[in-house]
Amino acid sequence: MNLDLDRLGDELFQALRNSVAIAPLTERHPGLSIEQAYRIQQHLLARRLEQGERIIGKKIGVTSQAVMDMLGVGQPDFGQLTDRMVVNQGASVPMATLIQPKAEGEIAFVLKHDLAGPGVTVAEVLRATEGVMACFEIVDSRIRDWKIKIQDTVADNASCGVFVLGDRLVDPRQLDLYTTGMVLEKNGRVVGTGAGAATMGSPAIAVAWLANTLGQLGMGLKAGEVILSGALSAMVPVVAGDNLRVSIAGIGSCSVRFD
Repeated sequence: MNLDLDRLGDELFQALRNSVAIAPLTERHPGLSIEQAYRIQQHLLARRLEQGERIIGKKIGVTSQAVMDMLGVGQPDFGQLTDRMVVNQGASVPMATLIQPKAEGEIAFVLKHDLAGPGVTVAEVLRATEGVMACFEIVDSRIRDWKIKIQDTVADNASCGVFVLGDRLVDPRQLDLYTTGMVLEKNGRVVGTGAGAATMGSPAIAVAWLANTLGQLGMGLKAGEVILSGALSAMVPVVAGDNLRVSIAGIGSCSVRFD
């Protein structure tokens, strides 16, 4: 069966613009491949760029073994970040712009040099990084009730919503990114803890994976881009009125609220 991948991308674009969820793509098209899902993602991004958005980075998803097992895959996925996804530190996110958001505490990398695979190593990632920051990624699926398979989330730009960068930029070579600990609080109560090892053993390993995966597609990471390296603990659902704070040892903190 020939799938109209552009039509599915348009459907996701309208879901994003109207803040409404749609039925899982994999329910309607069980044969949808991951490669086709990335083509849908590219069309969705093209629609966003037509509206004046600008790509400023990438995100890595499905970095924990538990999530890989849940989705039945053996590797992470990636999505693209645009300038309209940025929320200022401490600012409020209007719930009306989201559908079914969940918050993840992460380490963000800000690049000072290009990175192009194949063959990118962790050492090269660290040399190419201007600094790392505490970060919230607010994931938000346009797929109804989060009933996703890997193809659904890939097509949906890796379930990107918005993201918030913290208050400090730290040289990652001064840190042990493997053991760096994170505490995530919601309304003053600890709801998640984790360490850098949760993301493929180290956030830098995840960034190297991304650079090498993009290299196979003829793409690269650019100086100045922000790379969200993956969640350090489980996703935390949020509703209007919630206040969240993430603290990452040696890096800093980040806060966001929802109205």
